[in-house]
Amino acid sequence: MNEFNRSRFTGSLPRGSGYLSRRDMLQQAGAGFGSLFLASMLPPSGFGASPAAETLAPHHRPTAKSIIFLFMEGGPSHIDLFDPKPEIEKLAGKPLPESFGPIITPMGEYGAPLMPSKRKWKQHGQSGLWVSDWLPHIAEHADDLAVIRSCWGNGLNHSNGVCQMNSGSILGGRPSLGSWVTYGLGSENENLPAFVVIEDGDGHVINGPRNWSGGFMPASYQGVAINGSNTPIDFLKTPQRVGESRQAAKLRLLNEINKQHQLPRASDSELEARIHSYELAFRMQAQAPEAVDLSQESEQTQAMYGIDDKSTASFGKNCLLARRLVERGVRFVQLYHGAGSKWDSHSAIEKNHSKLCESSDKPVAGLLADLKQRGLLDSTLVVWGGEFGRTPMSEKGDGRDHNAYGFTMWMAGGGIKGGQAIGSTDEIGLRAVEDRLHVHDLHATILHMLGVDHWKLVYAHQGRPERATQNEGKVCKKLLLDA
Repeated sequence: MNEFNRSRFTGSLPRGSGYLSRRDMLQQAGAGFGSLFLASMLPPSGFGASPAAETLAPHHRPTAKSIIFLFMEGGPSHIDLFDPKPEIEKLAGKPLPESFGPIITPMGEYGAPLMPSKRKWKQHGQSGLWVSDWLPHIAEHADDLAVIRSCWGNGLNHSNGVCQMNSGSILGGRPSLGSWVTYGLGSENENLPAFVVIEDGDGHVINGPRNWSGGFMPASYQGVAINGSNTPIDFLKTPQRVGESRQAAKLRLLNEINKQHQLPRASDSELEARIHSYELAFRMQAQAPEAVDLSQESEQTQAMYGIDDKSTASFGKNCLLARRLVERGVRFVQLYHGAGSKWDSHSAIEKNHSKLCESSDKPVAGLLADLKQRGLLDSTLVVWGGEFGRTPMSEKGDGRDHNAYGFTMWMAGGGIKGGQAIGSTDEIGLRAVEDRLHVHDLHATILHMLGVDHWKLVYAHQGRPERATQNEGKVCKKLLLDA
């Protein structure tokens, strides 16, 4: 690893090293953006190869090359999906026992009666993992899943919960996990973004782009959002009336204009990111249309994801798109299901979760099966979960409130030891009590799978060494296949 790349792990360029930052290079290089444009036309191994092609050496041997984060936005109920609690049956209709202590929810200190789950539970696979009848397809992959029943965080409402699950902080302004991954490892494909976010076609995630922001890092590390429609990337395709030579000439002129505008604004990372986005967009015009073209997939593959069924088609397309992206070297893909806090179920949880489980269960199972049959599951870490879980107490008689004190997530592939449940909540699923994993621990573990030591991945900001896990977090060794 050379001095320039090593600087990403220490937070700044070495003094007196003679290396130029990209900003300085733009100011001083005589050829300027003309050279950048020409470089984008050359293969990665030739002159002007993108820094993304010069992937940084990991701190240790990685077990995963890519991440697919399946974000169930709104807070799925762990005690109705992966964490059965027979004790609630015995206490049904009674107030929270004093032995569990007071609990604070977004609605204040809560004294509603306990509400048992109406689900039927069954053990699955050789491992005997418990999964409810709401997720029959995912249950078929029980032996690949490491179910973490002891997650917890600090966000009691959707905005700060989603923010923390993405950035480690309940307050906005910090880089997202995908941005840290991009900063530390770059991309394996210079013609596609390293970090891609896919929202549901019919909703927008709470907090919006803040969830995939680069925070205090240069804006070029932020995620690229695409949508689940038939045109995932707007304005990407060059109009038929504009030929390749004309498009190249337009971009050369645009680069020259940008160069003149950039010179007195060297510290403006937003401008630099916009210029970078134009360069990337030109390269994407050659490869991205093929990457997002699902018509290349067989009917059998599309059926595996549920694309042939109206109830599962939307998320099925997104899951299939995620597989195609990691297959082509995209480092971090995040899919939102239920965008707009649709998993939130303060009332009518049976109706709410039944619909959402139906629309996501088969697509997620199809993704796991497809990755496995293509030999990609070993190198792709799949993460499933929301910003928090739900309370064992009822709300409005037939719903559940937010619960950040104890909830469930699961991981599969990428060096994860499947077929196990890690940690536990208390007898009623209210608080994590054994092998508790905070959001920082989850992030530390995800980075570890990629070969990154979260203590060594540092970005210097305002004189402080900043880390993805805010100087906290421990890798959960029980999750690791080779631990």
